[in-house]
Amino acid sequence: MPAAAALRDRGLARGLARAERATKLRAFALTLPLLAFLLITFVGPIAALLAKSVVDTDVARVLPRVTAALRGWDGRTLPADRAWSALADDIREARAEGTLASAATRLNYDVTGYRSLMFSTARRLPDRIDGNPRETFVAIDPMWDQLETWGALRRAAGPVTDFFLLAALDLKRDAGGRVVPENEDEVVFRMILGRTLWIAAVVTLACLLLGYPTAWYLSRQSGRKAAVLLFLVLLPFWTSLLVRTVAWVVLLQREGVVNDALLTTGLVAQPLKMIFNRFAVYVAMVHVLLPFMILPLYSVMKAIPATYVRAAASLGAPPFVAWLRVYFPQTLPGIGAGVLMVFIQALGYYVTPALVGGADDQMISYFIAFYASRTINWGMAAALALILLTATMALYAVYQRLVGIDRMRLA
Repeated sequence: MPAAAALRDRGLARGLARAERATKLRAFALTLPLLAFLLITFVGPIAALLAKSVVDTDVARVLPRVTAALRGWDGRTLPADRAWSALADDIREARAEGTLASAATRLNYDVTGYRSLMFSTARRLPDRIDGNPRETFVAIDPMWDQLETWGALRRAAGPVTDFFLLAALDLKRDAGGRVVPENEDEVVFRMILGRTLWIAAVVTLACLLLGYPTAWYLSRQSGRKAAVLLFLVLLPFWTSLLVRTVAWVVLLQREGVVNDALLTTGLVAQPLKMIFNRFAVYVAMVHVLLPFMILPLYSVMKAIPATYVRAAASLGAPPFVAWLRVYFPQTLPGIGAGVLMVFIQALGYYVTPALVGGADDQMISYFIAFYASRTINWGMAAALALILLTATMALYAVYQRLVGIDRMRLA
């Protein structure tokens, strides 16, 4: 009997396991269309864009002979004659086929003036080189006698490159292949990334300082008054971001509403410069992102019973101590969610700083758009996007780590 009961129990367990697997498979099958849609319309395009930061095939496709000849070159001395002859053959063929422009543009990203060098060389290169090919090229342009000119060719040999990622960090490889810092007068992207993180941090802090008391006041209201106040918080979501940003241009300009009010009241003697600078960026971004801080805080604060603080007060705790020791710790999940939402969104802001900020107030998204739409340098745009995505994911990982530590302490 015990053996029969055990067999029966094992059979029931296997049947239950099969039923659970079938349920999970059916649920997964129902989500497959949505998963395929997300992969095709969201994940796929993003992955294709980010892949351009490491894919480099333009030069190898147009100049295949010389890129192959340079693969074993050490970069310490000028390459052998066969590399010069291969370059001559590639330039003639590319000019005849009309494909020289793409390779010249890619090389110009690395060394300024390379595009002009390639086209002038293609025009002046003879149909046949009877003597030393090096002397022929140097006679056309002395730039061919420099190691850096040939180093750019080797760095662009592809099909995979770290050129764009290094450039996004103000680094580069020299002719010998060593990673070296960019020239001091060309260092820009680390400064832009630091500026982006700083602006996002200041905006997040301002939203927290303004949003915390606002959310607390909302959570203490009820009935019609609470509904009206919550409606006012949600109202910006129904207004276009562009409209809200342009409204600040009208308000903050020299002849705008704010300056007129300050002049009328005598608080200032002349109009203040409040537009096209960092102040305007902070004001406009805080205005747009403040609801994303208030709503998570409000949802957490609404669930905190008021009896907790009253109980602390009845036990002799002063109001501030009761808030600090009892109420504030319970709002930390809302603070974490609000800070994360505001900070990550602020990192990717483009329209607002472009409209109300100055030249020194543009964030990294502006330069991603610049390289993607104006210079058509997809590799650099993808590299900057990858740097921004990596920074965002790292910050999110730190947040998750801190949340995990806090949960372990509470447990």
